[in-house]
Order: sequence, then structure tokens, then C-alpha cells
Amino acid sequence: MYGISPTCMDTQATLCIIAVASLFLWHFIRKRPGLPLPPGPKGYPIIGNLFDMPRKLAWLEYDRWFKIYGDMVYFKVFGQGFLILGSRAKTTDILERRSANYSDRPSMPMLLELMNWDSNFAFIPYGSWWRRHRRTFHQHFHSGAVHKYHSIQLAEGHAFLRRLLMKPENFMHHIRHLFAAVIMNVTYGIKVSDTDDPYITTAEEALHGLSQAGVPGRFLVDVLPILKYVPSWMPGAGFKREATKWRKLSTDMAFKPFKHVKETLLQGSAVPSVAAALIEALPDEDGIYRAEEERIARNIAAVAYAGGADTTVSAVHFFFLAMAMYPGVQRKAQAEIDSIVGLNRLPDYNDRDSLPYINALVKETMRWQSVAPLATSHVCSSDDEYNGYLIPKGTIVLGNAWTILHDPEVYPSPDEYKPERWLKDGKLDPDAQNPSVVAFGYGRRTCPGRYFSDESLYASISLVLSVYNIDPPVDDRGNVIPIQPEVTSGMLSGPKPFQCTIKPRSSAAEALIRGPGFE
Repeated sequence: MYGISPTCMDTQATLCIIAVASLFLWHFIRKRPGLPLPPGPKGYPIIGNLFDMPRKLAWLEYDRWFKIYGDMVYFKVFGQGFLILGSRAKTTDILERRSANYSDRPSMPMLLELMNWDSNFAFIPYGSWWRRHRRTFHQHFHSGAVHKYHSIQLAEGHAFLRRLLMKPENFMHHIRHLFAAVIMNVTYGIKVSDTDDPYITTAEEALHGLSQAGVPGRFLVDVLPILKYVPSWMPGAGFKREATKWRKLSTDMAFKPFKHVKETLLQGSAVPSVAAALIEALPDEDGIYRAEEERIARNIAAVAYAGGADTTVSAVHFFFLAMAMYPGVQRKAQAEIDSIVGLNRLPDYNDRDSLPYINALVKETMRWQSVAPLATSHVCSSDDEYNGYLIPKGTIVLGNAWTILHDPEVYPSPDEYKPERWLKDGKLDPDAQNPSVVAFGYGRRTCPGRYFSDESLYASISLVLSVYNIDPPVDDRGNVIPIQPEVTSGMLSGPKPFQCTIKPRSSAAEALIRGPGFE
């Protein structure tokens, strides 16, 4: 895959880029008088810190930079400024208290123009168009609305338990299927197939592209937008060919299921869903705003589909990894479920307030390994002064959620999975810093799907632990094979494929898994 390093290009392409950069040198490296820039690694003329900017697991490299430069690190690549924040105090001050100046997004030509992800309002510029999307999405996924989806989440959760019983070795696939099935049902009223469902396949491939292109600077075209005009056949233009492939996938993901709902509504066979409600609320076909409102409705459905089919998947993958690594935690959680829920039924949402340790697992799962370790980037809309430093207009600002959630002063022994850190006197500690304050982004651009994600995470964790033991794998001699968390790189991060042993806790648990009508 084409990245940001010139080593991926031939010599002619590299010289071409440097020549283009030189033409705009006066704009890129102009120096404002007065305040100094925040500290950071020194770069080279024109290209800046091109060779320093991390290409993989960027949050870990930035974490190392914080130890050298402090919790504000500034650098440039071809004149584009980047500011990385490494503390809760800084993200609060800059991205929340000054959110009026830090709610915009970078242009990101690779993602928005070449790959057609402008349907995702998480990436579009701050303004009235974004507010209209956000307001509509909020109507269907705010904290008081998500209870409407409990029955779907539980039904698909029970089906997930049965899939685990049949093929436990495919647990990572079953997890992906679970959340794709939930969100397709909630958003479009579509029941997906158990295997090789085209909607799920399209979503997984499209979201892979999103994860790769969602990191600012991952592709050089985001720093030098003029490169978007380079022909795809030109040496070094592999990013254009990748973009063409991902563009079709993102377009299919947004249009095909939405079209299906429109057709079923016309036929009178549609089932209740977010998309159906959005379509039914549209103005008349000949209305002046019909096309615009339909575009918003289609975008909202696509965003719900994308968010629900990806981020929580990685979180539950991390949960399975944690259970295999920390058997003591698993036993405590199961003991709580047994004492509150009993052995004759599966847990549901009515049990949640009585399960503080399970709720602590939900929080610790979000904290331990960040699904979105750098969240989504913000842009400084006007020159700003902070702590005696200049933050220039146009600076791309990222909060390093991984560093914040691994601050040893806030979370002792941060690399360990310890749900107890969220408890006090047997109850959830109201004074503990909730991981959601950084795990779901910052300020006005905080993820509006966080309540739905939290409910989904609770359901999957409580259901699995009520009936299954998750243990590390063993070799042919029965010896435990140690496992360690190894994660993928990109805007979204998840564990690399790993093995574990998943077995019903008892014959009574297996009977609950099978349930009525099991075949």
C-alpha cells in the first residue's frame, strides 16, 4: 500500500513532489512573528518531519515523543502543521473548552474526494451541513432512544452464543457477524445471512479502507492535495488505484441497503428501522428540499451502519483477549452474574444496574486497548495562543487517547486489565475518570453513537460470561500457550488474530445457549 514515505515512489515522482512543494514554499514555511510554536522534533527544509511521522502504531510513537517534548508535540510535513496532545488536561482545554475554534476537520482528499467518504458526517467540515446530520442522527441514537434496540441486540446476542457453540474457533468472525447483524437490523431492517452475506462483506472491505485512510498524513495526497490530479497509471500513484477500489465499496455501502428500504416501503413490506423512519419523514418527491433531505437520510443510515459494524467489534475482540489473559477477572465477573441472574436464564438489560463488576469490565475494555487510539483529527480554525505557544490556523490537532488512558497517575499499572479500578465499596466509583471522555472523541465532535456502542458492549460481555469460559490456547501436551496483545494499525485498531479456548461453563449453560428452536 502506498504510504507517506517517498521511498514508495520512484526517483522521478519524488523530484516532482519536491518541485511542487518548492512552488508553494512561501506559503508552507512562512513564519509568523511573536509566539513560539509548541516543542517537537526538528525537521528538514520543505519536507519538514516527513521521515519522522510514524506510519504504523502512530499513537505509540507519539507516546514516546511526549516523554521527550512534553504533552504537546508540534511538527510539520510539507508545511502542514500537526499538534499531538498527550494529556486529559490539554484535550479538555483545547478541544473542549475552545471547541468553537477546534471543531473543524482537515480536508483529507484521499478519504473524502477520492474514496467518496463524504457521506460520513464524522469527517465533513464543521458547519450547518454537519449540524443537520448530527441533529438527525441524535434523534435516533441519543441516550433516551437506544433502549428501542434492546430486543434486537439481545436476540442477535443469543444467536451469537449459538454460533460460538458450533464453531468456537471462528469467534472473531462470529463477533463481526454479531454486530453487523445488529446494526443492519436496527438501521435497515435487514436480516443478514449467516455466511457470506454481501452487505457484511462490502462493509468490512469498505471499513478497512476507511481505517487506512482516516489517519491524517497516512497518504501524501492529504498533505499535497495537488497529487489528486496525478493519473492513476503514473509510477508512485498506487494510492489512486487503491482509492478507486475503496470508492466503489464505500458507495455500495451507502446506497445499496438504503435503496432496498425505499423499495420495500413502496411495496408495503418494510419492517421498522432507522432508514425507514428517515425515508417516511422526507418531504414530498417534488419538494424543493427532497434531494437534499434524502441525501442526509442516506448518509445518516450509512454512518450508523459503519460505526455499529466496526468499532464495537474491535472492543469485543479485545474483551475476549483480556478474558484469555486474566482468568481471575473472568471468574469474578461470572460469580457476580451467577449471584444476580442465577443459572436458569441469560442476563438482559434489566440486570445492568445490579452488575457493577460487569459494568467495570465494559469501562476497562474501552480503556485497556483503545479502538480509536488517536480518535478523529480536528483543525484549528484561527490562530490561537495556548500556554505561551502559537497554534497556527490550519493545524491538525489529534488527542492521543491511548496515552491519556494509560496515564499511570490516573490508572496505576495501566498495561494491566483491572476492572477493580472502576469500583469503590462494591459499586461503580463515580469519581473515576470515565474512559468514554476520550475513547469517543472530544468536544463538539464526540461520537454520537457512544450510547448505542455502550449498550452493545454490555450485552455481549454479560451474555458471553454467563455461559462460556474463555481460556488461553494449549499445545498438544496440554501446556498453556501464552498470548500477548498485538494490535493492528490505522485509524481504528483491533487485536491481531489470536487463539483461545471457548467452552460452555456447564451442561446447564449449554442448555441456555441452545435455547428453544436450536438446530
